[in-house]
Amino acid sequence: MSNTKLAPAEVARRIDENDADDLFILDVRNEDDYEEWQIEGSTNLPIYDELLEHDFSTLEDHLDELPTETEIAVICVAGITSARAAEFLRGHGFDARTIDDGMNGWGRVHREYDLEGADGVVQIVRPGTGCLSYLVSDGDEAVVVDPSQYVDQYLNAADERDLEIVGVADTHAHADHVSGARRLAGELDVPYYLHEEDAGDLENVTAFADGESITVGARELEVLHTPGHTPGSVSFLFGDALLSGDTLFLRSVGRPDLEDGSEEAVRTAASQLFDSLDTLTDLDDDLVVLPGHFSDESIRPLATVLADLREETTNELLSYVAEDDEEAFVEAIVESLADEPANYNEIKRINWGKEQPGGDVESLELGPNNCAAN
Repeated sequence: MSNTKLAPAEVARRIDENDADDLFILDVRNEDDYEEWQIEGSTNLPIYDELLEHDFSTLEDHLDELPTETEIAVICVAGITSARAAEFLRGHGFDARTIDDGMNGWGRVHREYDLEGADGVVQIVRPGTGCLSYLVSDGDEAVVVDPSQYVDQYLNAADERDLEIVGVADTHAHADHVSGARRLAGELDVPYYLHEEDAGDLENVTAFADGESITVGARELEVLHTPGHTPGSVSFLFGDALLSGDTLFLRSVGRPDLEDGSEEAVRTAASQLFDSLDTLTDLDDDLVVLPGHFSDESIRPLATVLADLREETTNELLSYVAEDDEEAFVEAIVESLADEPANYNEIKRINWGKEQPGGDVESLELGPNNCAAN
């Protein structure tokens, strides 16, 4: 890659490894686009329309606000206008590069983390979308949980660890990203596991139910039916790990309105969610909670023990569960709901097998993650 370009994966690595102090991220998109979705810690200078016209006047007016001793990484939508800005900055003595493929590339980045305290679990993070997936293994066998549409990430992760993928599972029918589970299972000719209440029109699904398990080597991935976010939402127990899907996050819980947004349906689903959270929070204190999504949490990997999650105030909705106050919980959920994930109806239809993905399926899921109750 040209030294005028910076790979999105390299940006993610430097952020994760606290090596971003020497990297100033300049986002040149319009303000509305930036406010909706951005790289955490970046600075916005909304000159996108000017750059399209090769107009650098506003950028020139702000040169004295930019660092002279720090590398500048410029980002836009697809890396074209940011390349113009970076070239202009280099011409004025700045160490500037464009982030290759812009926010589109940022949305495709995946980072892998082996987990202490959760033997046999690898967490795979998409920092640009807030999505988490997992590779759980024992011996030389592995099951992939909640894979993205970029299935090579999981094939490579398994190959690097000399693992054979023997199954693929979704914790629920996702609304924020296109699942890669069917494709991955089909390519490998292994079972695709999903709760039947979330299967829609899908064929070749191996349905599971509460209390059943998926064999991984000599261990079991135990299914806990935890409805609320969706009717078929599940969580998984794998040794000391609780893969909580979109039921329980570190700072929130899964929103219950993406199946049916009517108030009656939301209240019914919120009551189910309350019961599911009551079940999960009654599990062993030392379980490592591994959610299906995150928002702006900076810890890597995204994990905490259940006892700490119950005691901390960062997940306020759990306080209602601890107090056994279902009514207050439901009211808080109803009042918390904000904008739905972008294109969620189309994404759900694809993940239900009701619609085939089109040619620009990657763009469907780019944007902020809105699967949590705020």
